[in-house]
Amino acid sequence: MRVYPDRLNDNLKQLLPCYLIFGDDPWLLETTKDHIRQFAKRQGFDERVQLVQETGFNWNDLTQEWQSMSLFSSRRLIELNLPNAKPGADGSAVLQSLLQTPNPDVLLIIEGPKLASEQTNSKWFKTLDNLGMYIPCTTPEGEQFMRWLDSRIRYFKLNLHSDARAMLYSLYEGNLLAADQAMQLLQLLSPTSPISGDELSHYFEDQSRFSVFQLTDALLTNKQTSAQHMLAQLNGEGTAMPIVLWALFKELQLLLTLMSEQAKGAQLNSLWGKHRIWDKRKPLYQAALQRLTLPQVEYMLSFASKLELNLKQQGHEDWTGLSHLCLLFDPKAHRHLAHINLEY
Repeated sequence: MRVYPDRLNDNLKQLLPCYLIFGDDPWLLETTKDHIRQFAKRQGFDERVQLVQETGFNWNDLTQEWQSMSLFSSRRLIELNLPNAKPGADGSAVLQSLLQTPNPDVLLIIEGPKLASEQTNSKWFKTLDNLGMYIPCTTPEGEQFMRWLDSRIRYFKLNLHSDARAMLYSLYEGNLLAADQAMQLLQLLSPTSPISGDELSHYFEDQSRFSVFQLTDALLTNKQTSAQHMLAQLNGEGTAMPIVLWALFKELQLLLTLMSEQAKGAQLNSLWGKHRIWDKRKPLYQAALQRLTLPQVEYMLSFASKLELNLKQQGHEDWTGLSHLCLLFDPKAHRHLAHINLEY
């Protein structure tokens, strides 16, 4: 049964044996999985098992997970990632065999990239599609994107004028993740007040060249020359400093959380889904985690807090201090700059 993401909630009345989530849109893929996970959890599926079909993958692992008793609960959710959307002959046989005798205490989610017609016409896919639900997660365009945008505007309870809505459409069509992040930011900056096109332009017009999200990506991978250029450009084009600080806080707090959970013994692979870190961004965080230490990240958060406090109490937009903070994403800078205090 094919169900599009915007109709998923209407069709989650009862759980099916399996869900096929394939597509090219990171935001849709993750939010779709989250909806199913939450619904399954309310039905008692408290344990999650994650498998990836990579080199050396043994399909017997899936069979054993399907047949074994849960250690922590009576019901379990198995998430199987097919990076190429091709289970092969062995995988096709296993999947069809397992779903012919469904286990009411096991729910299977299979995810992967956008499917071609030859894959949706394959025997394994048709068998699972007949028994479960196929949710194609392809980035919406045109009117479909506008409907998605309107639904997220309602979700964040934003009060946008028609010109602001049209501007969001123009800026972010084809990039649901960036659009959703922008609306999260608008909710922080203007939670109740109406937002006109002029006000939205004040927040986001500079992003036609460089965005705060491009800046944080450069910092996570320690591309200091690019990052400092982007920061200067954002400043020169009149970007509100709270926007940049918000983006840096967000990334630093996430790095702190990842490091703290790793220190407690958590495996990094188990943290990606928990914190909604998509595949394309995993290398960025891996680079930062390998380069920075927990005390360094804690110091950077403290430094960012001082910048924010000075901004709120004295109205001082310290872009030099912000440049200093960006430099600290390079661990070498801590030896030379960490002793410098903010004084006003």
